[in-house]
Amino acid sequence: MDELPDLDLLSHAEKNDLIRALYAQVKFLTAQVAALTAKVTELENRLAQNSRNSSKPPSTDGMSKPKPKSQRQPGLHPNGGQKGHDGHNLKSVARPDHIETHRPPSHCSDCHRPLDGGEVVEVRQVFDIPPLRHEVTEHRVAEIRCTCGKICRGKFPDGVTASVQYGPRIKAAMVHLTQHHMMPVARTGGLMGDFFDLPVSDATVLAASEEAAARLASTVSAIGQALQAAPVAHADETGMRVAGKLHWMHALVTATLTWVGVHPNRGKKAFDAFGILTNFLGTLVHDGWKPYRDLLCKHGLCNAHHLRELTFVFEEMGQIWAKHLHELLIETCHEVAAMGGPLSRERINYIRARYAEILAEGDAANPRAPPSAKRGRTKQSKAVNLIDRLRLHAGDVWRFMTDHGVP
Repeated sequence: MDELPDLDLLSHAEKNDLIRALYAQVKFLTAQVAALTAKVTELENRLAQNSRNSSKPPSTDGMSKPKPKSQRQPGLHPNGGQKGHDGHNLKSVARPDHIETHRPPSHCSDCHRPLDGGEVVEVRQVFDIPPLRHEVTEHRVAEIRCTCGKICRGKFPDGVTASVQYGPRIKAAMVHLTQHHMMPVARTGGLMGDFFDLPVSDATVLAASEEAAARLASTVSAIGQALQAAPVAHADETGMRVAGKLHWMHALVTATLTWVGVHPNRGKKAFDAFGILTNFLGTLVHDGWKPYRDLLCKHGLCNAHHLRELTFVFEEMGQIWAKHLHELLIETCHEVAAMGGPLSRERINYIRARYAEILAEGDAANPRAPPSAKRGRTKQSKAVNLIDRLRLHAGDVWRFMTDHGVP
């Protein structure tokens, strides 16, 4: 309808038809505005997510990285070294590798008499590294002809198989830099030249990694078997590119063991291929991703994820219940640490009751979207989904205060 007709020229029936048409249009536009408003809110919330208030990795923060914010309670642990913590700094050694004695001039600067003798009155030590350069060891095999006529010949050491080759230490350095310090292959080869005057090609760096993988295969297998028997382990996965295609790096760790594997699949197919989690019967701490739920072990949810999500709901959505739950989790964590283990049954019951109260506050602040005409589950807000997950898996959220050894 481009222009409003002259109402004086309309009959009563025509006016009723006009009102009905306008009402239908207003209803349609109101629904459209509500949908667009919800979409804008969703997009704004998505833009507001970062590594501090969601599960997004720090690499996705770009140049607008969030200011770090400590979870430490004010006054509980002041900045700097804590009481009882042994500091780490340079300390003088009893037997230095080199000694340089700096004597005064041969003659006194006032009377010009010769100066003899003297004693050390002050000592200062400088820690440094010697000039770095590769060493070349030549292996020679000798032979002797016995009086009986037999020629007896020496042997090259194991691993010395070529006329010219790299030794185990330089290979270990390349593997250490690429695998532990995540240095690019080309930069690692250049660093070998800068530090040791022995630049190496990309192919050499890759070959060293492949050799290390073969040598460590039995160790990796032993780590996987040990993790299967661990009472508590942590699992996570993250996407990465392998030959230009999306793969998933899976990690399973304890305080002393780390196992890492790469697979094109993120869930069950990867678990079956690795064969570790499928036989794990301890407590698995994870972020709540569904494939972990299908495992037969006990579960503990990672509250570091929850703290970031609660930070978002409080700071970006302005909901105070999220701050209350954030504080309750932190306070309980400190309480468990102070106790050195699980809390008493009375204390657990109190905290769980307070937990239920806070989730009820969250329910009141987040009315559920009414059922839609579409098939499947009705889409709910981020806050509602978080509340549902926290309520459904409450035992796993609080596993750290009820089970020994679960952090």
